[in-house]
Amino acid sequence: MTQDLARIRAFVQVHDAGGFSAAARIHGRSKALLSKYVTDLEDYLGVRLMNRTTRKLGLTEAGEAYYREVSQILNQLDDLDATITEQTAAPRGILKVSAPRNFGESTLAEPLFAFVCEHPDVTLDLRLEDRMVDLVDEGYDVALRISEMSDSSLIARKIAETSVHICASPQVIKAHGVPKTPEALRGLPCIIDTNMSGQANWRFIEEGRTLSVHVDGPVRVNSPMAVATAARQGLGFALLPSFLCESAIESGELVPVLAEYLPQRPLLQAVYPHRRHLSGKVRALIDFLVEWFARNPV
Repeated sequence: MTQDLARIRAFVQVHDAGGFSAAARIHGRSKALLSKYVTDLEDYLGVRLMNRTTRKLGLTEAGEAYYREVSQILNQLDDLDATITEQTAAPRGILKVSAPRNFGESTLAEPLFAFVCEHPDVTLDLRLEDRMVDLVDEGYDVALRISEMSDSSLIARKIAETSVHICASPQVIKAHGVPKTPEALRGLPCIIDTNMSGQANWRFIEEGRTLSVHVDGPVRVNSPMAVATAARQGLGFALLPSFLCESAIESGELVPVLAEYLPQRPLLQAVYPHRRHLSGKVRALIDFLVEWFARNPV
């Protein structure tokens, strides 16, 4: 089998280099050995793969068909070898990660930096910004998102469940009362996070069905942290992730409402491009985050 692979690889190398001499220089093998391997392969297959002249080397029709198949197989084998090597070795190299700004600053930074402390051969390139980056075109290894998957060309792995609250300041509750149902939010002042999926259409679960309630109010802003500030200052009801409001709820600055109508817990997911094999450094990071958030729920 090893000898067969050597012959196949020699055939591919010679074609890719454009000739025996060039392939010999590039791969540090003798021209005679490469020629022997290609001839042996043709003898084994019983068909000529290459037309050789003193000036030009080209593939026969059979050679073109054979090259298309075996070059893909060799690429897959090389990919698999590299992946297995990465998985068995300590994570190393540059790890480019995308995450939302507020969640990254408040919650993700600590475990990500802890990962780097544990794996000193990794260089973390962390980009915190509130937009859906193009992982492939922009060269990201992984994105950490609290969202639903929308791009079928990507793969997502659940890291943790998160939670959300509808809440308002005590003065807003005093002025408008506690809404008893989601519909009661219509006409009440609400603070809208324009980064959030649905924006002014807040989703609830009522009697087993999903209900969308359109809300309006004095503030629209593309930052959940700014929404939390506006809520604490009494500007209206807010839909907030728990990591930005639980301390304010505990201190009494914010009062939660409609808890029984909140939808299923949003997922924190690691999203990465669809590849046959996941790199070792990305796999190590995801495993680390899953364990971290199992100990430190959000």
